[in-house]
Parts: sequence; structure tokens; C-alpha cells
Amino acid sequence: MKAIQFKEYGKPDVLQFVDVPSPELRPRNVLVKVKAAGVNFADTARRYGQYLAKTPLPYVPGAEVAGVITEVAADVTDFKIGDRVVALTDDGGYAEYIALHESQLVKIPESVDFNQAASILGQGISAYFILKSSGQIQKGDTVLVHAAAGGVGTFAVQLAKIMGAGKVIATASSKEKLDLAFSLGADVGINYTEENWHKQVLAVTGGKGVDVALEMVGGDIFKNTLKCMAVNSRLVIYGRAGGQETKFDPAILMQRNVSVVGFWLVHFLKDSKAYKNSVRDLLNYIGEGKLKLIIGKTFALEDAKLAHELLEGRQTIGKLILNP
Repeated sequence: MKAIQFKEYGKPDVLQFVDVPSPELRPRNVLVKVKAAGVNFADTARRYGQYLAKTPLPYVPGAEVAGVITEVAADVTDFKIGDRVVALTDDGGYAEYIALHESQLVKIPESVDFNQAASILGQGISAYFILKSSGQIQKGDTVLVHAAAGGVGTFAVQLAKIMGAGKVIATASSKEKLDLAFSLGADVGINYTEENWHKQVLAVTGGKGVDVALEMVGGDIFKNTLKCMAVNSRLVIYGRAGGQETKFDPAILMQRNVSVVGFWLVHFLKDSKAYKNSVRDLLNYIGEGKLKLIIGKTFALEDAKLAHELLEGRQTIGKLILNP
């Protein structure tokens, strides 16, 4: 079968469109014909060898897959050939076929297509748990969402509202991206490339600050976000896209009882029941018309290199999908 693989760490050029052996079916596994695979910043971190977990070589990236079951092991009871399924996995999604354990699978409702299903996984589930578990969002909270036009951001703006936020403040780097955030339900839009943007956040909250903040850049963005936090607030760190080591004086946390919480989706996925419930909730939100999916662009599998280049160059809005 065809797959995207890299044998060394590096820039998008290391991605190769190659022939690899088809997956072997093990006990409780199913074989899925991949119809859609999500593209994430985590995939680029894997490619650079900078992911939180070690990335072995050679490596086929891709943690988000949606497709159709074409074969099932004899001991699989809850799924059958022809079922439309979605799954979050460790790797292997950038391929024509993937073998998955039945515990990873969630059936896709007929009202949701493959691209939609694949787009809710890493980023949608992350936004879900960041807000609900790490951020401990409460009804009426003011929520600050950085990079609100990005993959996690577009989900976070909407899910914050669904979960009862009183006000959502979105930041982005352009008017176009802020307009997108407004269309998803953001109440306030702020360009974080402007000097002293954090003062605008304080101004629109009457000096109180925000109750929950989602941050994934680091550096000055992190430091200025700390200045925006309300008393007894929660700042959730879910990435380090800026690549900078960030130092700060912990005394600033004490002044307003601010909690800084690290988030890594891997740990939440160890609870299979919570994982599947989050996926079902997101799929239901789509079916109910509560959750709008922003699929920025789709690519053929062999164009994964281009998808990575555009993602890293911040030239995209919404979710990028590969269609093998």
C-alpha cells in the first residue's frame, strides 16, 4: 500500500510517498480503509524529532483517521465489515490502510462525513478536555482563546460557548482570522501582534481578567497572558509553537491565585470511556448543528509535504485533511 513515511528527522522534505507492507491483523483488530487523515502540529513535531514522546524511525505519521472497515479479526464482536469508523491512534494514519484495535473505534453517524469525523479528533478532543478537565470551565466564565482561527482554537471558541462560558475573547494575527472567530461565536476579537494586546483583554473585562486561558505559543505571549488572569483563574498550556524556553517569576501566580496547568492529550486517552464519550459528544454537537467544522483544505496523500509546509508557515485556517 501507499503511505507517507520519513526515515530521518527534518523539514517537510523528509516526507516520502512510498510503498510499505499492508498492516497485519492481530487479535481484536480491524483493518480500515482510510478515507480521511488529519494533519496536526504534533505531526510536524514528530517529523523534527521534537515530540514529547520518542519518535522511532522509519515513521508513518498520522494520529487521526476516519474510514471504512474492510476486514475484522475473528474475536471482534462490536464492529463489522462496512462500518464507518473514526479513531485516534499513535501513528500510521498517513496511509491507505491502517490496523486498529477495536477499543480505539467509534462509529460515525450517517449525518457526519469522513472529513468531518477526522477533523474532531486530536484538536476537537483536546479543546474538549482542555476546557472541561484542565480548565475546569464554569458557567459564566470569561475564556481567552489564543490562535482562535487555528485547529484547537476554532473548537475551543465554540465548545466554550456550548459549555456555558459567559464571554469568549479570541486572539489571532489578522482581521480575517478574527472575523472567523466572530462567526464561531467569539464575543471579542483582539490582534495579538499589536503591542500591549493584554491591556485590551483587561479593558474588556473591566480590569478583572479572564477565568480560563488557552495558550500554546510560549515566550512573550505566555508572559502577557499571565497579566490577563483573574483571581482563582486557570491558564492551560497545550503547546509550545514558538519553540522558546519561557522563564517567569512564580510570584505573579501568587498575586491572583493563578493556576498554570499543562495539558497533553495522551494522558486523557488512557481512559477509554472518557475518550469515546468525548468523541460521541463532539459528533452529536455536529449532528445538532451546535458545532461548525472549519476544514481549511484537503490534500491527496502524496501532497502531505505541501500540507506540512502550509501548516508550519501559518498559511492555513482551520483543519487540514489528507484523502488517501
